[in-house]
Amino acid sequence: MNDQQVDYAAVFQALPGMVALLTPELVYVDVNEDFARLAGRSREELVGRYIFDAFPENPGDPAAAGRRETEESMLRVVASGERDTMALLRYDIEDSQRPGHWQEHFWSPVNAPVLGPDEQVVLIVHRVEEVTQLIRARGGLAGTTKAARLEAELYTRSRELQEVNERLRKAHARERKVALALQAAMLPSPGPVGHHRAAVRYRPAVGGLNVCGDWYDLVGLPGDRMAVAVGDVVGHGLTAACVMGQLRSALSAATLVADGPAQALEVLGLYARSVDGAESSTVATTFIDWSTHTLTYSSAGHPPPALLTPEGDVTFLDQATDPPLGARPEHVSRPQATAAFSEGATLVLYTDGLIERREEDIDVGLARLAESLRRRGRDNPEAMADALLADLLNSNRNTDDTALVVIRL
Repeated sequence: MNDQQVDYAAVFQALPGMVALLTPELVYVDVNEDFARLAGRSREELVGRYIFDAFPENPGDPAAAGRRETEESMLRVVASGERDTMALLRYDIEDSQRPGHWQEHFWSPVNAPVLGPDEQVVLIVHRVEEVTQLIRARGGLAGTTKAARLEAELYTRSRELQEVNERLRKAHARERKVALALQAAMLPSPGPVGHHRAAVRYRPAVGGLNVCGDWYDLVGLPGDRMAVAVGDVVGHGLTAACVMGQLRSALSAATLVADGPAQALEVLGLYARSVDGAESSTVATTFIDWSTHTLTYSSAGHPPPALLTPEGDVTFLDQATDPPLGARPEHVSRPQATAAFSEGATLVLYTDGLIERREEDIDVGLARLAESLRRRGRDNPEAMADALLADLLNSNRNTDDTALVVIRL
């Protein structure tokens, strides 16, 4: 059986139920035999045509209009790369033999993505169950008053569910927009860093309410020194964005008076206990001293910063890692470690959205980051930041926020 060639075109045509393939522009690529038969259109009449040219709405009955819901569902699939199940839908079909005459139909549609090698949506699978007869003949009571009530009730409840879902999506979109604006205000471009070059990036997750509390900060210190930090707040939406702003401001203030990164994180940990939603937040902070060519760092449960040497070697600064903020019931001093660097090296701090994938061990993501850094070692910080995002994130599929700081040492 393993050696047998599978004729997928034949399998597609033999699939039970109505199945169609469309491009992301909603143009038919193929339909199976059941789709053509039940829709009353031949495959030749559909392939290559825009879906709503092939099946226009019934202009004489607003109750039969389902174009908006269908189009929005398919476009959500293209944008998110995720399956979208629609509520029961009435969408009448014009009789191909009698133009102007419309046949009442009820449908139960599901739209699903087909992803290409780059994880982009290349096709939409449009699977439809034709349930007209079920609606009309619940329990063999077709034509009776009870059957009519059942039909009206089922259809009305389905439409109400669709409308509630639509309102929720719009509310989520508004909250996402506000959260992104709040984060943009709290994460400005870095100020002057002397003759040193730095680049920062913030990339929100795709779709939904996945705007999280990822953040970065750069703080100038006396002498030829600087502190750079990245952090990640658990949760999403406005709550996470607000907590992020509080933690970022608190760490910035603590950094200016602390003896080092460990003490700054100890102060931040104590402060986090008084902030709802700050528990289990992660932070990594590094003090850069150009006069001694040293990095002093500490991490509260955060992925380790990466140091790229001018020769192309990558070291992860993982010798001072402690639990996230608020993870211990009692206050305990945090560790810190020091690493030397040579002129022309590059320091990279990031949040877990850059490296972590649900189906992978974190070491796989770290190895992927190291390889990208080695390839991009000659780039300036701005070009390197863009390249790292391009290498490690898929713009259509990243499901977690990402904050990134790149500094040429």
